[in-house]
Amino acid sequence: MPFTHDSSMPSVDFNAAMRAVAHPLRRKILEWLKAPHLHFPDQEYGQELGVCIGQIVCQCEKSPSTVSSHLALLRRARLIELNKAGTVHFLRRNEETILLFKASLATELRL
Repeated sequence: MPFTHDSSMPSVDFNAAMRAVAHPLRRKILEWLKAPHLHFPDQEYGQELGVCIGQIVCQCEKSPSTVSSHLALLRRARLIELNKAGTVHFLRRNEETILLFKASLATELRL
């Protein structure tokens, strides 16, 4: 069920976000993307658009298909967003959705 504070704010799919953060690797990816300059300092493209997907795959030390599945789940939950520059694909955190999820989690748990 989507959660929203009021009709003027975008909603977040609470259950999709919960599934997305349920796995430790996906939480780690979100952590890495919070401070990309610390975790991906050698990225040759800069970090304005996010982190190159290939860099994330290398950092995960898992097969590309496994990492791709994890990234797809994070994208479906809108916790990360894709940016393209030519043939290079970049990912970055969707801070707006993360904040909405945080608020909905507090509401769900009555914090």
